[in-house]
Amino acid sequence: MTMRTTPDVLVRDMTVDDCEAVARVRVCGWQAAYAGLMPQSYLDSMDIAEDAERRRGFFDEGSTVVNVVAERAGLGVIGWGCYGPYREDDGRPDRGELYAIYVLPEMIGTGAGRALMAELLARAAADGFPDLALWVLRENAPARRFYERAGFLPDGAEESFEVDGVLVPELRYVRALGLPGTA
Repeated sequence: MTMRTTPDVLVRDMTVDDCEAVARVRVCGWQAAYAGLMPQSYLDSMDIAEDAERRRGFFDEGSTVVNVVAERAGLGVIGWGCYGPYREDDGRPDRGELYAIYVLPEMIGTGAGRALMAELLARAAADGFPDLALWVLRENAPARRFYERAGFLPDGAEESFEVDGVLVPELRYVRALGLPGTA
């Protein structure tokens, strides 16, 4: 277990005690980032308590997903991210996938997202993944800029998923990882 810190952000392993705070980060993050990009009815129906219960279930199952949280003194958990093996069969069984990275909307631009990304990239490289893929909403320009600044680039793959009867298009981004400690 490594921990990265910036002057005021600590990134550490997520524990089961963080489930409620992570659910808040995730739900608030979705509601802010995806407003206008997917049906508002879906975003409005998201529930922090239900999401927290789902997160506790992942811990009970002994998931192999790597989850980390970002904390800021006096504020507690302000961000969360996770990665693991790539979930789709694209002929790359060794590929990793960045499943999620979210920061509370009021903490965007404060360095918490960059601290989370640095930790996730370093851990994925140390775990032996040669690269990480992620899926981002095609119309989510701020997220795409964040990923591009972190070294991710679109590789041409696109797919859509359905949310409340609406197709939401996503793009796949990929970043090669260096040797442990060089990500």
